[in-house]
Amino acid sequence: MPVEGLYREHRSWLAGWFRRRLGCRDRAEDFTQDVFVRVIQGSKAVRIEQARALLTTIARGLVIDHHRHAALEAAYLVYLESLPPAAAPSPQQRIELLQALAELDRMLDGLPPRAREAFLLSQVDGLSYAEIAARLGVSVSSVQQYMVRAMSACYAAFHD
Repeated sequence: MPVEGLYREHRSWLAGWFRRRLGCRDRAEDFTQDVFVRVIQGSKAVRIEQARALLTTIARGLVIDHHRHAALEAAYLVYLESLPPAAAPSPQQRIELLQALAELDRMLDGLPPRAREAFLLSQVDGLSYAEIAARLGVSVSSVQQYMVRAMSACYAAFHD
C-alpha cells in the first residue's frame, strides 16, 4: 500500500491511539507524523493487512522512548535541585546536558544487553573489569570487548 493511502486510512486512528496514551492532542499529532516519517524512511511496501500492526509497533516504540526520556529528564531535574545555586548549570547548559543524556540513552538502547550492562557497571557503579566479569559470569577479555563496543558507540553518538 502506498504511504499516501496508508496515511489517509490510518492517520485519524493512529492520532487517537496516541491521544489515549499521551493525553495531549498536540503531542499525539506530532507522534503520528513521526510514525509516517519512519514508514517513509523504511521505504518498504506495507501490505494492507499488516498496516495497523506495523503502525502500532512503531508507535509503541515512540511512546516507550518518550516515557524513558521523560523519566531521564525528571531524574536530572531532581539532581539539579539538589545542587547549591553556585554549582547549578545555566539554562543553556541544562538544555545541552539534557540533549547529551537523551543521546546517551539512545546509544545505550542500541547496544546488546551484555555490552550495555558492562558499560553501566563500569561507568556508573565504578566496577573494575575483573569485578564486571565476575558479576556477568564472563571473561575479562569479554568485558573488554563489551567496553570497546560501548565506547565506540559512545564516541560515534557524540562525534559523528
